[in-house]
Amino acid sequence: MRAVLATALLAAPAGAEPPALEISGPDGAVLVRLAGTEWCLHWRHSVTGGAVADCFAIDSGQLVLTRSYLHDYAAGLGHLPGRGVQRAAAGGGYWIEHIDEAVPGNALVLRVGRPGVNHRLEADGRVFDLTARAAGQRVILRPCYATGLSDT
Repeated sequence: MRAVLATALLAAPAGAEPPALEISGPDGAVLVRLAGTEWCLHWRHSVTGGAVADCFAIDSGQLVLTRSYLHDYAAGLGHLPGRGVQRAAAGGGYWIEHIDEAVPGNALVLRVGRPGVNHRLEADGRVFDLTARAAGQRVILRPCYATGLSDT
């Protein structure tokens, strides 16, 4: 299916082309384009069920991992010394901030998890449910600059 499933345009300064994150499905069809300054991919850890998040920004056209949230140190989770700064998160868990690593190939390839994993993408308080749209499928998240972010 080549139709756009959802498009969300978040406010940008007048005259500016806002950066956007484009998510495309296995057939290349655009599922959504989300404008914003930060995009957080949230999910439930497949072993522990705890909350996990990776947050991204676009810096000079490059997709960058800026910070990560981890619910605990179980099942391969944890902070690597020299890779960002760890701080306790309100309500438990911890954030690793100031990671600032370019995503290889300027695109994140993701196999969207089953409903229990609950992959969703959040930008400026808006949420796009990846699991509801593409459970079990491969999707690609990449930077996009498009005037008006119209449906394609």
